[in-house]
Amino acid sequence: MVVISMALVLQSYAQDTLRYTGSTLSNVDYHHGQLSPAVGVHNIQTMRANRADTGATSWTYNHAPMLAYWNNTFYLEYLSNPVGEHEPPGQTLLQISKDGYQWNNPVVIFPPYKIPDGFVKEGKKDTAKNNYAVMHQRIGFYISKSKRLFALAYYGIVLGQKDDPNDGNGIGRVIREIKADGTFGPVHFLRYNHSFNEKNTLYPFYRSSKDKGLVAACEEILATPLLMMQTVEEADRNDPLIPLQKDFKAFNYYHLPNGHVIGLWKYALTSISKDEGRTWQYNPTRAPGFVNANAKIWGQRTGDRKYATVYNPSEFRWPLAVSVSADGLKYSNLLLINGEITSMRYGGAYKSYGPQYVRGIQEMDGKPADGNMWVSYSMNKEDMWVSRVSVPVKDKVTAQVNDVFNLMPDGTELDQWNLFSPLWCRTVIEKFKGQKVLALHDSDPFDYAKAERIFPVSKKISVEFSITPQQNDMGTLEIELVDAKGIPCLRLMLDSAGNILTKQGYRNKSLGKYQAAETIYFVIDLNTATRFYTVSINGKNPSNNLCFAPVSSVERIVFRTGSTRRFPDADTPTDQDYDLPGADRKGKEVIYHVGYLKTK
Repeated sequence: MVVISMALVLQSYAQDTLRYTGSTLSNVDYHHGQLSPAVGVHNIQTMRANRADTGATSWTYNHAPMLAYWNNTFYLEYLSNPVGEHEPPGQTLLQISKDGYQWNNPVVIFPPYKIPDGFVKEGKKDTAKNNYAVMHQRIGFYISKSKRLFALAYYGIVLGQKDDPNDGNGIGRVIREIKADGTFGPVHFLRYNHSFNEKNTLYPFYRSSKDKGLVAACEEILATPLLMMQTVEEADRNDPLIPLQKDFKAFNYYHLPNGHVIGLWKYALTSISKDEGRTWQYNPTRAPGFVNANAKIWGQRTGDRKYATVYNPSEFRWPLAVSVSADGLKYSNLLLINGEITSMRYGGAYKSYGPQYVRGIQEMDGKPADGNMWVSYSMNKEDMWVSRVSVPVKDKVTAQVNDVFNLMPDGTELDQWNLFSPLWCRTVIEKFKGQKVLALHDSDPFDYAKAERIFPVSKKISVEFSITPQQNDMGTLEIELVDAKGIPCLRLMLDSAGNILTKQGYRNKSLGKYQAAETIYFVIDLNTATRFYTVSINGKNPSNNLCFAPVSSVERIVFRTGSTRRFPDADTPTDQDYDLPGADRKGKEVIYHVGYLKTK
């Protein structure tokens, strides 16, 4: 009887725990983890750090972005330091976008804060003298019951080597309204740490405000356990408003249809609450099957009434992937969102490589009008990015491609394309000589533009497309056919000397020359069983070629304005303490236009 009872308990426990039941795992030897991409993901850079700038982008440690959607507008908040993590001064910045693609320049919403001279942390000896706070926050926004948008941030204190701004001995949490016209209300303290109060801080306490809506919003936050749980790392260690006062980090949550709350923390720790976060069924424990290290994991319900978790499925902070669940508990697949690692241009303390610290839009902070899932993250703790993940999330397409961009409805041309679009390497639909084209721009010496199109899994495939390079004396365009794991079997290249090449083992084979502003028409016929492919250019006789790598099938084409990156890897030293030469400089722009893509 005891054995049977224990089995029933374990079965019940297993059914009531978030878990990964799929067999797909990522391979950290590749930036993309050898994961198949979710169809139609658009990766958009919103802010590119540049120390040569004079504005808010000149600080090169930028991290922990968060998103909200309000008044038909996206809002992105992130924290920033001049060089490295926990190195003061710190500030919090805000970006705004109407469509998620075009973002304004960052503006400071919570400025640097001077620590009172003479301040000493309990049990420490370092004394504040002309020191500034650093920022740290796990909750960035709140839309009040009165439908007003507020930004939140936290001022922590670092006074010496290995000091921790999240030790419960900081200054406190602040709040500020973001108005529909883009202006801000005054900064108020929402909650103090134990050494601070109205008398020794620079901003007023919220209760002193004559703005009844602000006061009500603050009271709403303080009365909501699921919001207060997100403040546990910075708050006083005995704060009575935080239900679970333990060292579990980066909390977020979503609701199941039965009202239960799924909680998620770093390391893919999870638990379930039946009373809106006041109590938890069990101590947060690693979700079975999930692979995740000391980086954030994000979970939410998606517009198709399914659920998604977004995270780095490795012991490193790459790749960025998504897993989908029908019931919010059992996750069965693992698909790629962002498998790129931009060059880290500026060294700094604790700057990890990769797309990391992902956060989406929490339940009470709005729903994007397009019905898709949007997430934010930092690249290398340096640049800000967002990703639009098409909902429903899928990894296959069944129809052959017939993308003639000029004939497609406006705004839908790239719905099935996967994009990697840095600010200096825009990947967009634009008009050229009155015709719509897919344009790949590149003026970034440290990055590239990339566009991928998934097609039905094929052992034999014919691919047709046109390319109009706007130059033939600089730049590189690489075109690959790849399999489900991102392994290319063939590569065509337009090099910086006007040559059209294809990779043949160690060497490149010439397929001819190209001219600036003249359209090139390609037809590729591939047979993966024989490993042979032909390339016809501008209707001329096909050239016979042998694939440089064997694959059993192919399922997507890649257009990329640069070569595949393999740095960093799993053996790269943890911290980069140097800047790259010319990190501030922009290159001369090259442009490639894709007119159409067809498969059969």
